[in-house]
Amino acid sequence: MQKGSYLPFCAFISIRIMRTIYLSQQGYDNLKSELNTLKSVDRPRVINQIAEARDKGDLSENAEYDAAKEAQGLLEARIAKLENDVANSRVLDKSEMDTSSVHLLTKATIKNMANGMEMTYAIVSETEADLAAKKISATSPIGKGLLGKSVGEIADIEVPNGIIHFEIIKIESL
Repeated sequence: MQKGSYLPFCAFISIRIMRTIYLSQQGYDNLKSELNTLKSVDRPRVINQIAEARDKGDLSENAEYDAAKEAQGLLEARIAKLENDVANSRVLDKSEMDTSSVHLLTKATIKNMANGMEMTYAIVSETEADLAAKKISATSPIGKGLLGKSVGEIADIEVPNGIIHFEIIKIESL
């Protein structure tokens, strides 16, 4: 590569493409559904918005056209990401789950050793993470700290305020 030349944008994207994403069947179905909606509903709507804005005349000073083109770019980027995620997804079989330790697609009940508070979290991939539904990513600080731990073990998890100690109370499959 010559000095001052740059890799095309797609070269940077391809670095992320190789990562395998482990999902539950529901997570995989949700990805496929969102991708289908974006392609069959949202894409035609954005195309219509662009056509309507183009019909209004001078494109150089047409804010509607610029906004529609920007929306199209964001939509196409989201579609590309979802297509990549679907292509690299592997659905984990719940029937073969081992609940002797915390891992992907297990639900762990933990007890904060400082205040005695118990919480239950499902350990999922980044794609399925939803804190409101008590689903945390395996790559989050708490998720990383719990992985591989068995019932009765203490997980020392580093958070911005210091280290929190959690005891693993129960492990079950999702």
